[in-house]
Amino acid sequence: MALELKTGSFKPEYAGKMSFYLTVLNEKVKTEDEIASIGIIVCKDKDRTIVEYALKDTSHPVGVASYRVTSILPQSLKDYLPSAEVITGSVSHILDVLVK
Repeated sequence: MALELKTGSFKPEYAGKMSFYLTVLNEKVKTEDEIASIGIIVCKDKDRTIVEYALKDTSHPVGVASYRVTSILPQSLKDYLPSAEVITGSVSHILDVLVK
């Protein structure tokens, strides 16, 4: 699976880029017993018509989803997600490893 998170609106060129990623995954990473890779593009917002035209002729399974940013985490989700401190510590550790 290829997942791409975008901070702005969906653009048609994202479909071509995702197609490239999926071709590489399927030819270089996927094993014979695995199904073909899928792509998910997550954008701040999307125009359904633009998404449909951008993906119409693609040969790979690709989905486009939108998200919204909120400063309040619903209480029902707090038990399922790590705290901000845990996330910050994990990201800091990954960056330390990459820099070394």
